[in-house]
Amino acid sequence: MNKWILRHPLVAALLLLTVSFPQRGFADAGAGVGAGASFGQGRTSLSVFGGSGSAFGQSYFVLGVGANYYVIQGLGLGVNFESWLGNTPGMYKLTPNVQYVFTLIPSVQPYVGVFYRRAFIEDLSDLNSVGMRGGAYLPVGHNTHFGLGGVYEKYLDCNQSTYNSCDDFYPEISFTVSF
Repeated sequence: MNKWILRHPLVAALLLLTVSFPQRGFADAGAGVGAGASFGQGRTSLSVFGGSGSAFGQSYFVLGVGANYYVIQGLGLGVNFESWLGNTPGMYKLTPNVQYVFTLIPSVQPYVGVFYRRAFIEDLSDLNSVGMRGGAYLPVGHNTHFGLGGVYEKYLDCNQSTYNSCDDFYPEISFTVSF
């Protein structure tokens, strides 16, 4: 199963969101102003995402929401929900995750994480997967970050005659707001 592949309209939408928030500027971020504050203990980050994906030889429009709560500096516990729309079978995905953001570098915050995902698929058995992700957050405004990274996902109990592949690697692009 090929996961969602982000296309140019999504990148344009994320960049538009980025410039719509008040800017601190990269110079301030480099000077350490608020470095890592977005990922501090007790902070929450929310995300909204979208893009395109393919599965079962079909193309889908993917919409999702997510939230992370940072239990200590850099260590976030979160959950994401995705809806795959526009084709059959319909799919919904629920993903609890753990993420660690390295906050010592003011101009960029590398991150690593692991997750478990449950895919609810119409007229087929649910599909479980585990995976890991890594990348970096770039500060673009007050408590806002643009993220670039990659994800490896391994599907459990995968039947290769139903699914084209039982593991996948794909890019991820994110925009987060923390409070």
